[in-house]
Amino acid sequence: MAEELDIEERWPELFAPLDDVQRRAVLQSLANAWHEGWEPNREDVENLADRARGVIDMDEYLRRAREAADRRAGDQG
Repeated sequence: MAEELDIEERWPELFAPLDDVQRRAVLQSLANAWHEGWEPNREDVENLADRARGVIDMDEYLRRAREAADRRAGDQG
């Protein structure tokens, strides 16, 4: 696990459209996951940012998350 969570620096374009409240909510969610061992990837960050902005609804967010998890599981097997 990286020593520092540098998601905004890695993908600033994903945070640019967020207002302050959305940005803090996304960062807090990602930080919580990171402290539990999750390694940041662009797809997950983009999906959470899209959800925070209201670009996608919860059903679409969950669909994307399941699809990504299935794809990653297939990559490991």
